Amino acid sequence: MNPSQILLLPGWQNSGPGHWQTEWERLHGYQRVQQHDWMRPLRGDWSARLEEVVADAPGEVVLAAHSLGCILTAWWAAHTRHAHKVRGALLVAPGDVERPDLAAQIPGWAPIARQVLPFPAVLVGSQDDPYCSFERAQTLAGAWGARFVDSGPRGHINADSDLGDWPEGHALLRALMNKD
Repeated sequence: MNPSQILLLPGWQNSGPGHWQTEWERLHGYQRVQQHDWMRPLRGDWSARLEEVVADAPGEVVLAAHSLGCILTAWWAAHTRHAHKVRGALLVAPGDVERPDLAAQIPGWAPIARQVLPFPAVLVGSQDDPYCSFERAQTLAGAWGARFVDSGPRGHINADSDLGDWPEGHALLRALMNKD
């Protein structure tokens, strides 16, 4: 696959320096889906932007989502006409936007879409993620029909987790890229 066909879907506040998504963009040329407002994300705006990018892609795409990007993927997949263009999705550390503290910070994202995704997916969860319990991540993986991968105690699987370019995650992404 062409590197531009790998779409990086950051979460709330974007993925900054030291985040595996930023490293993958730098090292592999993957395309970050830019959102209008990273600080006050609106589900409709973010979904429309993802719809536009996937619709404009010349062929199949693979999604690599983090945190709110996972919630976006599920919501978008429930409403899009372009799901057939998605070869697979790597969903990393979904943020539990139904938790009262997160719902207050990121309003308008609950409820979380819980349909089986129309494409292969792998959800990577952490045993000590401050934004989504391990059990909740497993429940979301089940609802979405995603294979669950236990990453151990890695926090929110972000820059604070000191993963660098996160080779284990990239191996999961490459497996999705090569699915037939």
